[in-house]
Amino acid sequence: MVEVTVSYEGNLRCRAVHGPSGSTILTDAPVDNHGKGEAFSPTDLLAAALPACMMTIIGIVGERHGLRLEGMRATTRKEMSTEGPRRIRSLRTRIEVPLPASHPRREELERAAHTCPVHKSLASEIDAGVEFVWNG
Repeated sequence: MVEVTVSYEGNLRCRAVHGPSGSTILTDAPVDNHGKGEAFSPTDLLAAALPACMMTIIGIVGERHGLRLEGMRATTRKEMSTEGPRRIRSLRTRIEVPLPASHPRREELERAAHTCPVHKSLASEIDAGVEFVWNG
């Protein structure tokens, strides 16, 4: 279990403290939702958590097989709904893997990415497609 403590600092800004490490993250409401947009919004954190989680799982599998994955990068594009309740409509992710497309572990690494806990926790209504680009 991990405990995260969040305090509201006013002006639509919150401070989250990670219990085990003491690391902090500030959030701010986005400009299109009454905020200043000076930090990650809560939904931006989810957009960052998804590729970080997927690459971590790829890294775990890669380490198991002695693969060098430094330089792997990902970009996630978050789109919010424009109608009805405000929610995330899509989180489209592109992961650039520093291995050749012909790598024998390619399918295993791609499958591993889809097992990340963040991906598994997303509502089925969210378009969470993933594109892999093999750059080796």
